[in-house]
Amino acid sequence: MQMTIYSFCRSLAPTVAACFFLQLPSKAQINRAEPLNWFTGMKNPRLQLMVEGPGIGSARPSLVYPGVRIEKVIPADSKNYLFIDLYIQPGTKPGTLPIIFHYPQQKKDTLRYQLLSRQRDPRELKGFQSTDVVYLIMPDRFANGDPSNDVVAGMKEASVRRDLPGGRHGGDLRGIINHLDYIKDMGFTAIWCTPLLENNMATYSYHGYSITDHYRIDPRYGTMDDYRELAMKARQKGIKLIFDEVLNHCGSEHRWMKDLPMKDWINKADAYQITTHRRTTNQDPYASNYDKDLMTRGWFDKTMPDMNSENPLVANYLIQRSIWFTETLQLGGIRQDTYGYSNKEFLRQWSCRMMQEYPNFSMVGEEWSYNPLIESYWQQGKKNSDGYISCLNTVMDFPLQQSLINAIREQEIPWTSTGLTRLYEALANDFAYANPNQMLVFGDNHDMDRIFTQLNEDTALLKMAITYLLTMRGIPQFLYGTEILASNSTHPNDHGYIRIDFPGGWKDDAVNAFTGEGLSTSQKNIQQFMRQMLHWRQQHPAITSGKTLHFAPFDGMYIYFRYAPGDTLMVVMNRNEKEMMLDTRRFSEIISQQSTAIPTFGSEPIPLNTALRIAPKTAMVFEIRQGKVENIRRN
Repeated sequence: MQMTIYSFCRSLAPTVAACFFLQLPSKAQINRAEPLNWFTGMKNPRLQLMVEGPGIGSARPSLVYPGVRIEKVIPADSKNYLFIDLYIQPGTKPGTLPIIFHYPQQKKDTLRYQLLSRQRDPRELKGFQSTDVVYLIMPDRFANGDPSNDVVAGMKEASVRRDLPGGRHGGDLRGIINHLDYIKDMGFTAIWCTPLLENNMATYSYHGYSITDHYRIDPRYGTMDDYRELAMKARQKGIKLIFDEVLNHCGSEHRWMKDLPMKDWINKADAYQITTHRRTTNQDPYASNYDKDLMTRGWFDKTMPDMNSENPLVANYLIQRSIWFTETLQLGGIRQDTYGYSNKEFLRQWSCRMMQEYPNFSMVGEEWSYNPLIESYWQQGKKNSDGYISCLNTVMDFPLQQSLINAIREQEIPWTSTGLTRLYEALANDFAYANPNQMLVFGDNHDMDRIFTQLNEDTALLKMAITYLLTMRGIPQFLYGTEILASNSTHPNDHGYIRIDFPGGWKDDAVNAFTGEGLSTSQKNIQQFMRQMLHWRQQHPAITSGKTLHFAPFDGMYIYFRYAPGDTLMVVMNRNEKEMMLDTRRFSEIISQQSTAIPTFGSEPIPLNTALRIAPKTAMVFEIRQGKVENIRRN
């Protein structure tokens, strides 16, 4: 029988480790196998392959390879899928597994499946932590580094229309790679890119959350080689790459929607029903089964059907995909979209399996709730009343985000929880969290109005918010463009305008934020302010690993301290429209009147036995040094 080699790499270059080869007869019956390849030396020695091809369900697979055996073959409901459970014995050598498929009438196909060595000790994959600051990028709107991939044949949304807020604008992986030096120079140490996997949808395909192929990079962004290059070059510059993943749902144009592997592969496949978004049912001791079912078994959106993670085949598929991308790209973390919408027992399995393989890894879940009790439920180490155990070490701090915006935006009313008292009380809720220092803190993201818009385009208030985020406990995250006063005030709540193009990312842009050309004075000032603050933050263990002490707000001011051995910082937030004098004697439990306060960025030292002048609408940061001013100056 004459044989040919068919490469199922699609957008992947042959040199990419993820590429595997199928040795098939001229009329191939195997289209693909997922995961695309696997790795030796995994903590969990089991691997479940999902093999696709016309009539593959009628085949009987066999395998002869030292250290690897077929444990179980699971037929699918569709005749075009087959699941194979492999056991990979510890110590197995990497190589190519020849899996032979025996069909009726004595036909045979061979899948040559690659088993690769792990790139390094998995303990070396360090996740993002409080020493990091995350830069959130929407690739389609950041920079167009390769115009040749703007339009790709076969994609349902085939045009680039920068004039359409909801259209594709042409940003890609090459654009991010080309501007890594800018990101590093600003002081960011981690990049969170919104999803880059194929979204072959007719409209709104730019955002990436309607995935139509779980192992293919959308060709309009580039190739897997480009993604690996981004990961490698970012790592070389000390920047971690965070993978934005969607466990909960896929795109309605996914190929399997026309031929589901299992009848229950998708929630409510025969009777579409949108989720109720009642995420409290995960914790509510009184929640009805009716409400629980509608929450976790509905669809996130009509174009985003929910995958049924209660099916163990679906659960394995999704967990293995997370591991595959982590290992292939040597990731610095995962941001998990729509956390809490999937079955919570599956989320426990997913998070704990990830931490089993990568004990120093980081994962952040998007639980969009303003209730800290709901947020804290999902964090690793939390002792929940229902006994639920999670291995998710980071949660997005939506309660603090809301409190920050409201606190800075409004004036304080005495004896109420308004103004800066909101921040004070929000931070007091940290008793609910197992690890407050591992919370992701932010002022906005790609799904909400720009922070500059939320703060009524008041530059002074924006500086206050930036200072707070960079001096508070947790892991700060900023949306691209914050550093140049990006705003959507003319179109509030409009995603297309929230996710604006970063100026300078396209060849003919009149303004270039990467070089500063064409930026206004205010934009340049904010950009430089953020750059200074980001680099300053890296030098202070009081911020990155210290403790917090705060004092109840008074007279429109909120004062808190961050401290570590040899490093004490005082932050004073003054929301008033006028200059205030601050008497520091009330802070005697942490500072001495014999100490000296040094304002950040070169101002003269100030003795703490005198009142401090605090400018209006500002957050001032002081380094506290023991000793008199003249001694501090002399040293």
